[in-house]
Amino acid sequence: MLESRLDFHRATLELKCRGLDDAQVRLAPAEPSSPALLGLVQHLAEVERNWFQRVPAGLEVPPPFADETGYGLDPERGLQEALDVWRAQIARGRELLAGREPDDTGRMADKPPAGVEVGVRRVLIHLVEEYARHNGHADILRERIGETTGA
Repeated sequence: MLESRLDFHRATLELKCRGLDDAQVRLAPAEPSSPALLGLVQHLAEVERNWFQRVPAGLEVPPPFADETGYGLDPERGLQEALDVWRAQIARGRELLAGREPDDTGRMADKPPAGVEVGVRRVLIHLVEEYARHNGHADILRERIGETTGA
C-alpha cells in the first residue's frame, strides 16, 4: 500500500510538469518562497537518492546535483534532464528495495546521523509525506502559471 501511494505521488509530480516550458518550470511561487517546479523535481531526485540509497541500502553516494538540496537552478539544466535524473533515482531505489520487507531496517551510511537504524516502512512513509507536501507546492505553481492539472 505504501509503495502504491508513493507511485501515485510520483505520477502526480510528473503530471504537474507536463506541457510546461523552461521559463514556466523556473517560476517561483511567491516571495519569499523560492522552490520552482524544476527545483521540486531536482529536490525529489535528491530525496529519492538519500532515503533509498543511504537508507536502507547503506550506500555512500554523491548527490545528483551540485546543490545538495536540489533546489538550486542551473541555467544549463532543463526539465527533461532533471526528470531523467529523478527517474533514474526512482529506478535505483526500486532496485534496492526489491525483496525487502517493511520491517527490514538499514543504517545511514555517511554524515550524521550515520549509524542510525531506520526501517523500510518509515522510509516509505517519509517519502509519501515528502511527495504529498511538494505536490501541494506544485499545485500552487501550476495555478500561478494559470493552469490546473487535478490529481
